Amino acid sequence: MICQDCHKNKATVHVTHVINNQKVILNLCDECAARRGFNNPLKSVPFPLADFLSSMVSKTLSTSAEKLAEKTCPVCKLSYDTFAKTGKLGCGNCFSAFREPLADLLRKIHGSNLHRGKRHTGGASGIEPLKEEARLKDELKQAVSTEDFERAAQLRDMIKDLQKKLEVSDV
Repeated sequence: MICQDCHKNKATVHVTHVINNQKVILNLCDECAARRGFNNPLKSVPFPLADFLSSMVSKTLSTSAEKLAEKTCPVCKLSYDTFAKTGKLGCGNCFSAFREPLADLLRKIHGSNLHRGKRHTGGASGIEPLKEEARLKDELKQAVSTEDFERAAQLRDMIKDLQKKLEVSDV
């Protein structure tokens, strides 16, 4: 979009005025916007999320700097060092390539790197089997740790049955 004043430069400032219920839109270049008195006080401020992430990453990076600095995404070739500076990933595969350091970073930011989600208000019946599965898995871990292998085998079978029921209900 071209500037409405000079008709030469690209419009980078878009101002909307509403006067007497009439909407007036101005599309101006930086110079024309400055001439009219429109300036962005945040223009010179760096993107805060990138700074925040890079500061968090730099703390993680210091633990095993050489190992992490050498990591790159096999698809987009983004290095972990570049991610640490910009705070931006290159593609979806970066999550897999930088799995361990990202898990630490997410744990620092959110307090956990496990997403639990929200409960669906109308689907409480679908949640119960998942809770049961989690309970059985916990009980299985405890049975194995106490070397109660007969109970562990029963629990394993119960989990498999429950998972088959869940698969059938999903289809």
